[in-house]
Amino acid sequence: MKISVAGTGYVGLVTGVCLAEMGFEVTCIDIQEKRIKMLQTGCAPFYEPELEPLLHKNLSNGRLSFTTNPKKAYSNADIIFIAVGTPENKDGTVNVDFIFNVALEIALHAKKDVIICTKSTVPIGTNDRMNMLIQRKKPPKIRMDVASTPEFLRKGTAIHDFFYGDRIVIGANTNEAALLIEQVFSPLQIPIIRTDIRSAEMIKYAANAFLATKISFMNEIAAICEKVGANVETVAYGMEKDKRIGHSFLQEGIGYGGSCLPKDANALVQIADEMENPFELLKAVIQVNNRQRLLPVMKAKELVGSLVGKRVALLGLAFKPGIDDIHEAASLTIINALFHEGANVIGYDPIAVRNVEKLVGDAIEYTTDLISALFNAEVAIIVTDWDEIKQFPLELFEIYMKEAVIIDGRNCYSLEKIQNYDITYVSIGRPSVKKDTLLNAAMIH
Repeated sequence: MKISVAGTGYVGLVTGVCLAEMGFEVTCIDIQEKRIKMLQTGCAPFYEPELEPLLHKNLSNGRLSFTTNPKKAYSNADIIFIAVGTPENKDGTVNVDFIFNVALEIALHAKKDVIICTKSTVPIGTNDRMNMLIQRKKPPKIRMDVASTPEFLRKGTAIHDFFYGDRIVIGANTNEAALLIEQVFSPLQIPIIRTDIRSAEMIKYAANAFLATKISFMNEIAAICEKVGANVETVAYGMEKDKRIGHSFLQEGIGYGGSCLPKDANALVQIADEMENPFELLKAVIQVNNRQRLLPVMKAKELVGSLVGKRVALLGLAFKPGIDDIHEAASLTIINALFHEGANVIGYDPIAVRNVEKLVGDAIEYTTDLISALFNAEVAIIVTDWDEIKQFPLELFEIYMKEAVIIDGRNCYSLEKIQNYDITYVSIGRPSVKKDTLLNAAMIH
């Protein structure tokens, strides 16, 4: 079976490499010539654990190839997965232009019966519209079936998620298409859910909206815990033992980010509004998340007063540990807020520094060395819970910072350990640990 993948972004490249690893002959296509040339040499355009070794391996054994030529990619494929970008418009709607451009290219270049599977997250009804376009433009004697196979890959664990995911969703309107797609994924022995196309489209949005809701819910609980003197971690532990609730995404912090949850939540709000069925709960989830990103700056001002001229170490720039992705990262919101407060910011991250520097420029300093970030800092704000930060010796905050004041947006340290050090420590939804000097100053203020 020959498989093509349209798009070599995060989803497309991971999908193509993993399908080749399963033994399929895979051709990946993209319109970006520079990216394709890079991939042909075995270099991935972004960091994802385990990806580059599999890329090298399957290039070497000839099961994986890259091209910008649609004729080469589409003419003899049995299945084509569409995994191109669906960027967010200014009004929160989803731009599906790339999806339809690919669909048109497939209709013009396919020379045999083919199944076209959309992996990109698209508004409900997009696949039906795409199918109408394809049926109008394709050669009359060639059969082209459209299906939806939404992706559930998490950045940082995408390779593992592909091979050991919770489920595979196949939305198809013909039994023949569903069976062939199932044949591709059945060796993985992951539960397969077969449904109609529109339900498959909705499953992805509903799943991400629910995960976002759990995060914002816990952040609201954390805010109440701070007011009443409770510990949100203990509360979450008590909640997760209820099998109806579970453990995942009950983490308090400074909100969700990345290229999926924020975009999908906004898109679902827009879809609901267009259907004249406003999704008020999800609107509140988004509002809470936007507010939560600014919480560390508010807490810093409450502790030390004006931030004008103060050196602030921003620890972690990626939206989550293990990757270099800064899509909708809380760090970007915090950098902007600190800039407007007049603070002097130095940003630390093991691998995401270059991406932030491209976006922010010289408005802040950058470092990949944690001690350099802390040297003479008057406030440290933890934004990303990298292992390098969680395992960092607490006494070094005392040694290298001018004032050992930590605002922990990810609750990286236990309160019991912090109490053994001369550190002022404020986290999310837990009691604060304050130096006597700062505590007295706050009481006077």
